[in-house]
Amino acid sequence: MAGTATTVNLSSAPYLLRRSSFTTLSSKPSALPMRPRIYAFSSNDIKVGSNIEVDGAPWRVLEFLHVKPGKGAAFVRTKLRNYMSGTTVERTFRAGITVEEADVFKETKQFTYKDGSMFVFMDLTTFEEVRLNETDVGDKKKWLKEGMDCNLLFWKGKIIDFEVPITVQLTVVDVDPGLKGDTASGIVILLLYEILDCLSFWYSWGSKPATLDTGAVVNVPLFVNIGDEILVDTRTGQYMTRA
Repeated sequence: MAGTATTVNLSSAPYLLRRSSFTTLSSKPSALPMRPRIYAFSSNDIKVGSNIEVDGAPWRVLEFLHVKPGKGAAFVRTKLRNYMSGTTVERTFRAGITVEEADVFKETKQFTYKDGSMFVFMDLTTFEEVRLNETDVGDKKKWLKEGMDCNLLFWKGKIIDFEVPITVQLTVVDVDPGLKGDTASGIVILLLYEILDCLSFWYSWGSKPATLDTGAVVNVPLFVNIGDEILVDTRTGQYMTRA
């Protein structure tokens, strides 16, 4: 499928993009989305998930706490992650001061295929392609499957991060044999595990490592076998349930 292909150079930090410009592989100019400038807001508006601009860089608020001491001025204590470098810092703001909001926004792109060491994402509306380097995609590559919709994060016309779905459905391709149900006791145990799986209590009865079709390895209940479809939480890398 024809489209505009854009190669993106990422930074050495996992999943994050370098601040340098993109290399466009076609003669057409890159049509990266731009957004109107967001006006400053107060530090009192800060909450988890807020995107703010500090020292010319975009940061995401991971934690915050509004503090009103018995003496002195109120302030907001925050924990921030730098989108560009991945650095996490703690920073305090005086209550009510003006803080620049970073205009970070998401666009959904589909992971279409892997071309050598490049992961190719496509906008299904414009058919524009964006390519991310394998080494800089980092650990998230173990969740990527062709046809998966991902969110690319933009700031000032640059991609600064990308997100895989929180829940992914993957296939077990290698795992030790599961429990056998060819005896009366085996059938009872399998039924018990089925109930525990539905109640998410399987982990208290033991687990085993399983390799999935993307190469990821996760711990699964003892009853899971090769060919089973399972759901995994990509934030924690933990088994959720069978699909």
